[in-house]
Amino acid sequence: MNDLPTIPDSTPESAQSAAKPAAGAENAAPAAAASVTPPPATPPSSPVKNEMQRPLAIAVIALGVLLAAQTWSSHTQVRKLREEMARRLQQGDTVNADTGKVVHAVQENTKELQIKVGMLENKQTEAQSQQLALEQLYQDLSKNRDEWALAEIEQVLSTASQQLQLAGNVPGALIALQNADRSLSRSDKPQFITIRRAIAKDTEKLKALPSVDTVGLAVRLDNVMAQVDTLPMLADEKPTLPAQPDKKAKASVKPAVKNAKGAKDAPPAEQGSPWLTQMRDVWDEWSTDMWTDVRQLIRVRSVETPDALMLSPTQAYFLRENLKLRLLNARMALLSRNEAAFRSDLIAAQEALARYFDTRAKATQSVQALLRQVQNSNLAIEMPTLADSLNAVRNYKAKP
Repeated sequence: MNDLPTIPDSTPESAQSAAKPAAGAENAAPAAAASVTPPPATPPSSPVKNEMQRPLAIAVIALGVLLAAQTWSSHTQVRKLREEMARRLQQGDTVNADTGKVVHAVQENTKELQIKVGMLENKQTEAQSQQLALEQLYQDLSKNRDEWALAEIEQVLSTASQQLQLAGNVPGALIALQNADRSLSRSDKPQFITIRRAIAKDTEKLKALPSVDTVGLAVRLDNVMAQVDTLPMLADEKPTLPAQPDKKAKASVKPAVKNAKGAKDAPPAEQGSPWLTQMRDVWDEWSTDMWTDVRQLIRVRSVETPDALMLSPTQAYFLRENLKLRLLNARMALLSRNEAAFRSDLIAAQEALARYFDTRAKATQSVQALLRQVQNSNLAIEMPTLADSLNAVRNYKAKP
């Protein structure tokens, strides 16, 4: 406002009224208009001076209006700014309160999460330690599994070798070798090829052995022992006689003999009556039965061992039991592949049968035939050993 042109004051009131609008912007438009008072009536000095004062008054009035409008607009904007600021501050306080609550909740959740994270870290540490322990245990087991398998195979092969040498148990040894080979085949390790080759070699040796039916021979000896109590002895009161020929067979033999002599010697069928033929048959049957009874009254026997006829019932009982023991010993020697004891016991049993028992009886003859069949069996078979397989397993275990 200082840039506006100024006019020399005619009176001090006009100067004051002109300075008041420029002093402050806080007065209203009516005050500005009131401060511009018309100059006192003075006589016009000149027309030029009046023309210059009129635009100045208009400018001052316009300036006052503009200042009033600016002041009102500024006051309105300040008031709105204050209301907006108050509203913003209130919203900020609300947001700060909510933020404080959220921060508090976040802090609580953070504390809980930290606790949970600590627990999870502890559990993870424990899990890692357990995993390390399990890995170490698995490694130990994987290392010792082969050792345990080899130790088991060695024990099985050692037992099978002992049974093979003592009892000649070839099927048992074959089963042991097959099981050992099956156990080694599960690991599929090339280091076990040498052991499997040795096992296959021993298996071929056992399969090449001649087979002996020890079970069948043992069954025959059992049958003989079961018949010992029923065999007739020489010291019995009624020794068994030889079986008599059948009457029908005897009757059928006679016509055959007559026909063999020729038709001239044979009497014609018309010469004899039927009742004479029947009488002749009855006489022959009666005479035969009578002669049999007479033969039973007086017996003449040739015995090489007379003491066999003098045995008492008690001695006969112990003789039978002794024969059973001989046969039982022969059976055990058969199962244990002891050929010397087997043959000696069979010879002693046959001698006892021939000395004290009635060899004319059919039961005694069948028992002697069974004993001869059993005695003819060959038990002199040299059993191989499983040394190759055992040495292969032991050599593998001895490696560092």
